[in-house]
Amino acid sequence: MSHPLQPAEPEPTGPPPGAEPLPDERSTEVAVPDGDDLAVIEVPAGDGDAQRSPVGRLAATVERLRREVREAQAEADGRALIELAKGILVERLGCGPAQAARQLAELTEQAGMSPLEFAVEVINQAARDRVAEVTSAFLASTAEDRDSGASAVRLRAAESGALAAHDAQAVAESLMEHALRPIGAEAVAIWALGSDGSLTLAGSAGFSAAEAGRWRYVPPGVATVARRGLGERSGHWIGCLSDTQLPSIGQHLHPDGGRAAVPAGTGGRIHGVLEIVWPGPIEPQSPQIVRQVEALAELCAHTLETSTPPRPGDEWRPGVLPDVAELMDLADGLHDPALVLLPYLDAEGELVDFRIHHVNSRFLDPSGRPRGVVTGSLLLEAYPMAAGESELFDQVERVYATGEPFRARRMRLTALVDEVPLAAVADIHASRHGGCVLLIWRMEDETARLASLLQHAQRLGRIGGFEENLITGEITWNGQLYDLYGKPPSDGPIPLENLPAHAHPDDAVAIGRFLRTLLHHRRPASVAFRLQRPDGVTRHIRVVAEPELDTDGRLFVVRGAYQDISAHHWTEVALAATRDQLAHSEQQASERNRLALQLQHAIMPPTQAPLDAPGLRVAVRYRPAETQHLVGGDWYDAVVLPSRLVLLCVGDVAGHGIDAATSMVVLRNALRGLAVTGAGPAQLLSWLNMVVHHLTGGVTATAVCALYDPERHTLRWARAGHLPPVLVRGTEASPLPLVKGLLLGAVPEATYEEGEVQLAVDDTLLMYTDGLIERRDRSVEESLTQLLVAARTVPPTLEQQLDRLLTYSRSDTDDDTCIVGVRVA
Repeated sequence: MSHPLQPAEPEPTGPPPGAEPLPDERSTEVAVPDGDDLAVIEVPAGDGDAQRSPVGRLAATVERLRREVREAQAEADGRALIELAKGILVERLGCGPAQAARQLAELTEQAGMSPLEFAVEVINQAARDRVAEVTSAFLASTAEDRDSGASAVRLRAAESGALAAHDAQAVAESLMEHALRPIGAEAVAIWALGSDGSLTLAGSAGFSAAEAGRWRYVPPGVATVARRGLGERSGHWIGCLSDTQLPSIGQHLHPDGGRAAVPAGTGGRIHGVLEIVWPGPIEPQSPQIVRQVEALAELCAHTLETSTPPRPGDEWRPGVLPDVAELMDLADGLHDPALVLLPYLDAEGELVDFRIHHVNSRFLDPSGRPRGVVTGSLLLEAYPMAAGESELFDQVERVYATGEPFRARRMRLTALVDEVPLAAVADIHASRHGGCVLLIWRMEDETARLASLLQHAQRLGRIGGFEENLITGEITWNGQLYDLYGKPPSDGPIPLENLPAHAHPDDAVAIGRFLRTLLHHRRPASVAFRLQRPDGVTRHIRVVAEPELDTDGRLFVVRGAYQDISAHHWTEVALAATRDQLAHSEQQASERNRLALQLQHAIMPPTQAPLDAPGLRVAVRYRPAETQHLVGGDWYDAVVLPSRLVLLCVGDVAGHGIDAATSMVVLRNALRGLAVTGAGPAQLLSWLNMVVHHLTGGVTATAVCALYDPERHTLRWARAGHLPPVLVRGTEASPLPLVKGLLLGAVPEATYEEGEVQLAVDDTLLMYTDGLIERRDRSVEESLTQLLVAARTVPPTLEQQLDRLLTYSRSDTDDDTCIVGVRVA
């Protein structure tokens, strides 16, 4: 039985426990008071009895209040914009507020727009600021003005909320609600840039409190997405965060999301970064969206400039210039030349230059202008080349924008004096102090630098200078000359007349000639001699000197220099010995090559008389290498055996020179002797492989061996790593079917396959070495194809055909070439 004050529980009408809910059932979550907390309950919607229950009535009331709050908030945002438009009409029309309201209503009706959209249009026309530019860009790029008007309303609403906000956190929430969520963004972070280059999270929306707490401070020098945005004027846009491996706030929540980090600055000064997060990858955004984000970043800059509280260690508060007098006192206390620069803005508030407000007493202008002339002028007026070769102005502008100091050594500075460029070199240091820049440059002492260069040049060249006054007897040596002589400075210098006493006796004549030319004939002179030092070391020295005459033509001063040329002398000695050894080696190599060439020509003449055999005509051609030192091991043979079979073979021994030539002789003679046994081509190559492996000392070779039977017109052949013969029949040319065969000398024992081909009258068989077709820039298959094309043209005689193949050969390896041609009669 139910309590009298409680309504009776309705009978259950839904599905039984455990059953699936009906497809049309819906529910809503409602937060209701539960002691000191709120409890979230789920109330089904669409159930009349449930809606009439206390919980249902409470859910409906909460939902209604939510709608009213959202509508009131939107109405408040819109009311601020409408009131601003009314104020503009009051100022433009010179009327009262009531008349301006009636005028705004009439114009809105005529334009066919909502009051809020028309109010934004009036504001854009009057402001002509960044938001108005963004709106104009949207209007120019879209055909539907309604969408552009909605974008302008969102931007103006975001601007209104940012201006009314008391801190960057409220600005972030306003931007997220009005401007960023409509373009698909998920979260936003506003970073404040510190004077030391650090980043502080000034405001955020879309991140949890724990995530914002973890990223509340980023030390200087840490590479993040936000810091990457500081280095690019147009911001840093990332399609997918995981592709960059850069850390950033919310990286675990949206690892594949897109990012945009845009610098927030005004008047050339960067106050922070606006970082926007998308839930997924993004494509390159349109220029209109990029401009919209830049406009939002500018709103953040104004907020950061005026509302960012000072942090411990900061020397300044954004938007407030420091005491310039204190900075001037600091510059005057420095031991280096220093300038105090103030930003110079144009009418639109953009930074265009820096004014030289003060220079300290140690400042020296590169062109020698007085400090009073430089003080008060603009940086680019005083040093116009600073915007070019040295990029000094860009670096100062970056220091002022980001607060990060800049240092450079030996930067080139150029000033224009009477339209003539005067250059200097200086070490630069620039730092920001509040709204000023302190520029320190330390001019390089050119005289000291040249003296240092001269000293190093004398040390590296082992050169010592001297000056001798012949009237007073005063002699001046530098420290390097004492080192050359192996003497301490306390022993004093040596006069020129005493030079023979410190030289090798064999050089006395040359030194005497040098002194007569210099002191008697009064002409510049030089001499090389061997200096015998007190420590027993002999050095090869060259001395060069010139006389100087007074106004009466008398000799009174001799100046000159000594140079230690010992290393050069011994290098020439070693070079001469190397030349002699090289000449001897060249002579020996020439004799060896001449001997190998004579041996090759004696056994393998370039031309040979045709071989007459029954029913067969054989011709051979041999072309030696064009360079004598490349004498190779190509060989051929064509002989009628006692069995009346004709032995045909070609081969190529690896390498060049006398060893290749002698190995070629061994293989050729060995094959002739083995062929007398009557064995077939495969057996002959197997025996020849044993000869190569055991008797020729590690030589390898390729070969083709064939036996022709004149009675049966058959050709039996085998190959050992060599190119197959080419058969020319009529106007067709093709290689013989390939048989297996390892090159000679690779293994102690090897077996070879035989092939047999039936020849017909007028058939031509070509056996050749790789020197006929081999090219450096093509494969063997391509070169063989070119040979087949050339072989299809058959001249009247076999000799003409072989000569034609040699003439039109495209080989470029400068190797020996052998061709054996066989034509069936």
